[in-house]
Amino acid sequence: MSQSRKKVLPVKLDDKQSERDTRELRIDKVGVRGLRFPIQVRDRARRYQNTVATIGMFVDLPKEFKGTHMSRFVEVLSAHGNVIHVENIPEILAELQTKLNSATSHLEIEFPYFMSKKSPVSRKESLMDYIARFDAAACGDETDFVLTVKVNVTTLCPCSKAISKYGAHNQRGEVTVALRFKRTVWIEEVIGMIEASASSELFALLKRQDEKAVTERAYENPVFVEDLVRNVALRLNAHPLVTWYKVEAENYESIHNHNAYACIEKVTRPPAGPEKK
Repeated sequence: MSQSRKKVLPVKLDDKQSERDTRELRIDKVGVRGLRFPIQVRDRARRYQNTVATIGMFVDLPKEFKGTHMSRFVEVLSAHGNVIHVENIPEILAELQTKLNSATSHLEIEFPYFMSKKSPVSRKESLMDYIARFDAAACGDETDFVLTVKVNVTTLCPCSKAISKYGAHNQRGEVTVALRFKRTVWIEEVIGMIEASASSELFALLKRQDEKAVTERAYENPVFVEDLVRNVALRLNAHPLVTWYKVEAENYESIHNHNAYACIEKVTRPPAGPEKK
C-alpha cells in the first residue's frame, strides 16, 4: 500500500478537565463571560428587534472535577438560535445543566435596547437607546428570573428652585430598576414608568421649541433623588404582575463633585416564576 493511501488513525487527546481534583472544593459558578452574540429580543411595538448582547453563562462544578468544558456553553447558546426572550431562557438553563452535568446553571444577558421617540413639540422622530439585562438561574427545575432596565432621565433640584432667583440646577440621572414578575412585563413598560417619575425624560433629537418645552417641564416638576425612587416605587407597587423590585437612582450632580444616590427594595406579592408558554 502506498504511503498516500495509509489509513490515518485518530489521535487520542487528553481531557484534562475531566481529571479528578483532590482539593475537595466545589465551585459555585464557572463558565464564560463577556461573550458577544447577535440576538433578537421581543419588542412590543415591532415584535422583534435585532441587537448585540454581552452574555455570561455558568454552572456549578462538583469538587471531584478539575475543570468544566468551556466550548459546551457556546454550543448550547448557538443551538437555540438568535431569538432570546423569557420563554426560552428556562430551556437554555436546563440544557446547560444536562450538557455539563451540573446541579445549577446561570445566564446573564445585557444588551442595548432601542425605542423610537417623538420630540414633544416638533414631533421629530429618533431612536433612544437604553440598557436591558436578563439574569436567570436554575437549580433543578426551579428557575429565578430578574429583568433589569437602566434609563437616563433629567432631574431638577427642588431646593435649588426654592432658593434661587434665576433658575435651578439640574442634571442627568440614571435609574436602574430590577424586578421579578408573575408574567411577562415588557421592557417598554419599565422605561415608561421610570421616565414618568423624573423631572423630564430624555430625547435623542430636540429642535429649539422642543428644548424649551423639555427645560420648562423639568422646572415645573422638580424631584430629589429620593423623590425619584419613591415615584418609581409607587408605580411598581401598583403593577399587578410585579412581585419584587429594586429601584436605584444616581444623580450625576452638576454643582457638586459627588453624586446623589437612593435605593428602595421591596417584595410586593408572593414570588412566582415567569410565565411558561
